[in-house]
Amino acid sequence: MVPRLTVILFLTLHLLPGMKSSMVNLINNGYDGIVIAINPSVPEDEKLIQNIKEMVTEASTYLFHATKRRVYFRNVSILIPMTWKSKSEYLMPKQESYDQAEVIVANPYLKHGDDPYTLQYGRCGEKGQYIHFTPNFLLTNNLPIYGSRGRAFVHEWAHLRWGIFDEYNGDQPFYISRRNTIEATRCSTHITGTNVIVKCQGGSCITRPCRRDSQTGLYEAKCTFIPEKSQTARESIMFMQSLHSFSKTSNQNKEYYL
Repeated sequence: MVPRLTVILFLTLHLLPGMKSSMVNLINNGYDGIVIAINPSVPEDEKLIQNIKEMVTEASTYLFHATKRRVYFRNVSILIPMTWKSKSEYLMPKQESYDQAEVIVANPYLKHGDDPYTLQYGRCGEKGQYIHFTPNFLLTNNLPIYGSRGRAFVHEWAHLRWGIFDEYNGDQPFYISRRNTIEATRCSTHITGTNVIVKCQGGSCITRPCRRDSQTGLYEAKCTFIPEKSQTARESIMFMQSLHSFSKTSNQNKEYYL
């Protein structure tokens, strides 16, 4: 049974400048002090708060099982901007502030659009700065693209807390294996799928198998690896967390700093 998660709502009076200083602690296998802050520019929407609650609740369960019952989210604070209407259930913050938030809910940046992302400056194993979600991501159901929001949160949490990077490569999507076969960059190679070219025109799309480029030895440009929906592989949430069989990080022998 997954331990209970507590979500508390606070009213943010103003944005506090200063150095980033996380309040998160891992105590008795539970993460305490997680802050999710909604930017004042985000229009008021009660559904946004509800979806955040549902996201972190699902994420806690997913994280608990993915880490073999090692860790979960014990309590999360949501900072409501002062531009929203005040309600009796909104408490006054004690130490929680926008600049300390692990998760920011704000309008999209051009580079990322509505894609969730974690700002990472460091090397592998070094913690990130913050997770960014857009209101549109939290309010619309793009499950075929991202997977459930709870799984997406755990994926980004691994970036933020453990300094893990994605287990796919947009710059080099394919490579030549030791057996001289073309493999999609993924973790693990037990993930099955097809390599296709997708061409869309006039509202309809057709696919065909990728051809090998005689110069590079790899597949032609714009070739895409499409994972099969049904998988027996048990890894990894850092590749495509939307596939339901995936429940852990691929490097099972390494103990990440939790």
